[in-house]
Amino acid sequence: MKLSLKKKTVDSGMEKAKNVISNDSKFAIVEGYKIARTNLVFSLTAMDNNCVAITSWSKGEGKSTATVNLAISFAKMNKRVLLIDTDLRRPNLHNLLKLSNESGVSDVVAKIGDFNKAVHHDVINCLDVLTSGAIPPNPSELIASPTFAELVEQVKQDYDYVIMDTPPLGVVADTLLLKDFVGGYVMVVREKVTTHGDIENALQNIRLADSKVLGFLKVGCSMRKRGYKGSGYNYGYGNYYYSR
Repeated sequence: MKLSLKKKTVDSGMEKAKNVISNDSKFAIVEGYKIARTNLVFSLTAMDNNCVAITSWSKGEGKSTATVNLAISFAKMNKRVLLIDTDLRRPNLHNLLKLSNESGVSDVVAKIGDFNKAVHHDVINCLDVLTSGAIPPNPSELIASPTFAELVEQVKQDYDYVIMDTPPLGVVADTLLLKDFVGGYVMVVREKVTTHGDIENALQNIRLADSKVLGFLKVGCSMRKRGYKGSGYNYGYGNYYYSR
């Protein structure tokens, strides 16, 4: 599958979306994503893979927003980045980013849509977005199909980084079907929402799938409780924390 990557710039209002980082965002938040990005670059390089899946245990933990912000941070390096919504059951990215979802992953994989027409080019400089598309009756089968595998392998060649927004692990198992394409998973956890049991279950599921967690990204932290000088951040190797 050879994808046509003819440029088609869109005006999505992406950086005006709620909680999506922009030039007006607080320095500490932007810097937190830069640190997460740097750690991920090293991890992916060590894995010899340029694709990462972002997940969480349950819905409503801020996963999709965190995924978008990581993708923006990667694009700020002037690297070509593709952000893909692989949640074919409960698509979210198109609403978050104010993008059309008339055609997306499901349509391209089912061969009723063209990649170049489905992808939103240069949503911001260097960042393309492929939304989920129409909700199919067989999402797991589509993700596990040879056509999806061919699509992912092709975009991994055409882009510097591919970042996937995935379904919550505790809701459906579709996320683990991506394990052969990604260098690993980043798990988003929300303070006072995600429990230790949730994290243990997620880690166990990913390990049983013979994959690995590259790090955790903690959201919803109190800026007065964590980090240094009230920044709201706490950094450690393999762990990426931020507060919004």
